[in-house]
Amino acid sequence: MLLLATLAACTTPETRVRNGLKTIGLSEPVSACMAGRMVDRLSLGQLSKLDGLGKLRKRNPGEISIAEFVKQTRALQDPEIVAVVTSSGLVCAIK
Repeated sequence: MLLLATLAACTTPETRVRNGLKTIGLSEPVSACMAGRMVDRLSLGQLSKLDGLGKLRKRNPGEISIAEFVKQTRALQDPEIVAVVTSSGLVCAIK
C-alpha cells in the first residue's frame, strides 16, 4: 500500500492530465501533446476543473473528437480553459 501511495505522489500534473484526456476518449498521441501544452498554460485550479470532466463519461482512447472535448469544456464556464483546450487541440491535431 505504501508503494502505491509513493508512486501516486510521484505522478506529475502532465501525467495526470494525459491520463485524464485518454480516459475521456482522446487518442494517446493527442492526449500526450495536449497535456504538455495545457499544464504549461493553465493553473492547478483550472487543471483540477478539467479533471472533473473525466468523471462524466469514460470512453476508450480515440472515441472522442477534439471538437467534442472543446464542447464539454465550455460547461466549465472558464474562457481561459476553453481557449487553451481549443488552441492545444488544433495544434496537436495538425502534428
